[in-house]
Amino acid sequence: MTYISPLNEVHKKGLYGDYEEKSEKDLIKISDIKNNSIFQIVKYDKTDNALENLSVDGLKFPDRVLQVESNGNTRILWQSPMNWLVISRKKQNELMEELKKFESTTYAITDLTHSRTCIELEGSNVFEVLKKGCPFNISELKTNNSVNSIFNGITITIDVLDEKNEKVRIYSLRSFGESLYHSVTDASLEFGYKNI
Repeated sequence: MTYISPLNEVHKKGLYGDYEEKSEKDLIKISDIKNNSIFQIVKYDKTDNALENLSVDGLKFPDRVLQVESNGNTRILWQSPMNWLVISRKKQNELMEELKKFESTTYAITDLTHSRTCIELEGSNVFEVLKKGCPFNISELKTNNSVNSIFNGITITIDVLDEKNEKVRIYSLRSFGESLYHSVTDASLEFGYKNI
């Protein structure tokens, strides 16, 4: 199946907003991330299968609020108790093969790859952009933190890749992708942004 991004018709490369007389390094960079595989894993309540014995792509499952485990290919985001998102550069079928080791009577595994939009933001004012539409205290987020919240009424997951450089990925349901994109880019206009 060929993946077509929900932002395919709206995300156009170029400079937008208040970018004049600013260096490109000072602009917010906005990307449409298309090539990740996304799976949700939920552990059933009444099972005793030990979490510390389980891993994906060599990563243990995080067991604390906001926590993300990551390596160069894969990120595992804590979503709620016994609920995670596994996001990987691996192809869907390759990742699914690795996830088959999870017993179907213990875990529910759901492929969300085609049902999500992912927007990556990077730059010195990204946290200010997020503060415009998100009620969560964005200043508390650190590298490898993730939180479920809203942005201007749209349910999102924020994944902080790099706190120092303010590099984050925002995930939403595919059906809200275009609305989220317009909301995020509108909030970025005052700082100037570059679509890449």
